[in-house]
Order: sequence, then structure tokens, then C-alpha cells
Amino acid sequence: MRLKLLFFALGLILFSYGISVAIQVQYLGIHPWDVLNIAFFEKFGLTIGMWNLLVGLSLVLVSLIVDRQYIRVGTLINAIAVGPMIDLFLFIDIFPVSSSGVMDVVVLLTGIILMGIGGGMYSAAGFGAGPRDGFMLSLSDKLGYSISKTRIAVESMVLIVGLLLGGPVFVFTFIYTFIQSPIFQLSFQKVTRFLYRSSETGHANKKVKSI
Repeated sequence: MRLKLLFFALGLILFSYGISVAIQVQYLGIHPWDVLNIAFFEKFGLTIGMWNLLVGLSLVLVSLIVDRQYIRVGTLINAIAVGPMIDLFLFIDIFPVSSSGVMDVVVLLTGIILMGIGGGMYSAAGFGAGPRDGFMLSLSDKLGYSISKTRIAVESMVLIVGLLLGGPVFVFTFIYTFIQSPIFQLSFQKVTRFLYRSSETGHANKKVKSI
């Protein structure tokens, strides 16, 4: 359990830091949900992290009404913790230095990779899907559409709203998922296998001690 909590916490930290890194070069295009958060921030104030928190909690509430099977304690922690951590990282301002267009792309790819790794880590810990994933899974079950179709539809609508509000949309916004998803999957698989092996080793050690 302690190992799972460690991966969950580290995953959330990496995921939050990855979002903060990507925000530094947002003109290249960022994830639709972050486009929305930045659009809300620029239009109505507060902070980017606060809008992340408010949107996340709203999605958790909707998911609880639609289909609560995907909402667990980790989902709520994710919704509450990621936003403040984004604001903290933005305040501390410890990011890769960008000095050219090529370097900006490297910085953005670094953010995407960190988000993928972090997302895979906290998901593999088994404490629940993130608020956005939980929302899309709930909606998919309720409407009877595939997860991929539901994700495309939801993120397209989020992107349109963010764009209309003046959020940062550019090339990488449209290829973000294609880069992040494979990294997320690899991270999820690796951490899941590691936790499984650790669990088996732990059970074996307990048996040896009991003999």
C-alpha cells in the first residue's frame, strides 16, 4: 500500500509539473483542457491552477450523478491537488530554459512526456481515474459510445469553448494526445508490472517469516 501511495503521489507531482512546463511555451499549443483553464484565467481572473481545480471538481460532481463507478478517493485527490501544485510550480518558476523555437519545442515535448509518465504512474496505483478521464468514462457508459469517440467529442467541445474564449491553440494542441497517450500507456504498464512483482515478493516474504 505504501508503494502504491508513493507512485500515486509522485505521479501527481510529475503530471502537475508537466502541465506547468507546457504552459511556458503555450503559444505552440497545449492540451484542450489546459487551453480551457488558461482561457478562463485570462477572461475571468483567479489562477490557472484554480480553474483546473474548479473544472476538475465540476467534472467529479457530474460523474457522480451520471455514473459514480469511476469516482474513487484518488479521483477527488487528483481534482483537489493538481491545480494548487500547478500554481506552486508556476510561482517557483523552475523550468527548462527556452532560447529558440527549437528549444521551445523540446520544452513542450518535455512537458508532454512528464504528463504521460505521471498520468501512468498515478493511474497504475489504483486509487481511481483522474476527474477528466472519470468523466469521459462515465459519459461513454451512459451514452453507449466508445471511449475513443467520447474522448474526441468531449475534448473537441472543450477546445472550441477554449478557443472562443481566447485560449492558446496551435499545432501541438491537435497532436498532443497522439504523443502523450503512448507514453501514458507505457508508464502505466511498467508501474503496474512493478507493483505486481513487489506485491508478490511481499507475500512471499511474509510466508517465509511465518514458517
